[in-house]
Amino acid sequence: MGIKRGVSLYSYQQTQFFRQMTWKDQIVEVHDNLKTDGIEIIDQTVIRDYPFPSDAFVYEWNNFMARYNMKAVTQDIYLDTMQFRDHVMNHEEAALRLKTDIKLAAALGFQNVRCLCAIPIDVIEMALPTAEKYNVRIGKEIHAPFPIKSKGRENVQPAHGMMINVHMCEEIMELADRTGSKHVGLVPDFGIFQFRPSDVAVAYTKRHVNSPDAVDFVLENNAIYSEEEMQKLVDEKFPGNGFTPMTVHGLMLHKSSAEPEDLREIVPYIVSMHGKFYHMTEIPGEPGHYEDASINYADPIRILNEEGFTGYIDSEYEGQRHQQDRGMAYLPNEVEEVRRHHEMLQRLFDATPNKADK
Repeated sequence: MGIKRGVSLYSYQQTQFFRQMTWKDQIVEVHDNLKTDGIEIIDQTVIRDYPFPSDAFVYEWNNFMARYNMKAVTQDIYLDTMQFRDHVMNHEEAALRLKTDIKLAAALGFQNVRCLCAIPIDVIEMALPTAEKYNVRIGKEIHAPFPIKSKGRENVQPAHGMMINVHMCEEIMELADRTGSKHVGLVPDFGIFQFRPSDVAVAYTKRHVNSPDAVDFVLENNAIYSEEEMQKLVDEKFPGNGFTPMTVHGLMLHKSSAEPEDLREIVPYIVSMHGKFYHMTEIPGEPGHYEDASINYADPIRILNEEGFTGYIDSEYEGQRHQQDRGMAYLPNEVEEVRRHHEMLQRLFDATPNKADK
């Protein structure tokens, strides 16, 4: 039984953009070379004519998935609240779109839909009867810098970000408990366990600022100062540094990481997980074994096994965005990155017995 491996086809976005792989090629890669069956998609990047695909596409998708005995794990949805020219979508309209996405997910065989952190809890509650009718779970993503537990903190709006609702997970669990519904839960992203910026992100930042030394200053002192304090210091010490409003934020985002132990309470509410990673490197002294040196995978996976989690962790590779500025010759190999990620996942799955197997 145990934890299952899957892949978000978002990981192969570069191969899709350059028409090196179609969604069918990507599914075959997961089946043939990763030897697993879980598939996650971003609706608008895969579903032709989203949100109203033709019957022919629905048939083509289901037929191809069945041909390789693959599992449609999670369909990622976004709710574009500014899709109308004359107004911003209100909560009732957002709920209607979510219901439409749930019906589409069911037609394509998906077990879950993933909502973004910012989607209001009342929108999810309005769509919950539709989720139950079509047997599709709604999972709200826990993405950095959103925490798992509020731990006495209050909601905050960073200088360069959206409002951080520190009670988001508690709201979802309260909704599930109050309604008794098994069709609403959480989608934790492993980015919440990031403990330092990735090496590819640091290199990208240094290429795009006037003072690379300022980047090192931020990294060396980020445990001491807040983002606002750090921005002032950088501007004072490195005039004309070339930092944009998001530069310091990006270098310090990992400070919001959750504690792996926080997972224990929410395991019953997890519908699937995002295996966020940026760059897989070989572990020194362990040929053929890989890690993302910026994200803690070992402790969360150990805890998931101890708590008996048996759902999917879907690889979500995002490191390509930090390397695309240098041109084609420097583009990373997404296929190889995901293969390395799956070596790590399976090795960590096997390191601790899963409670569900006892």
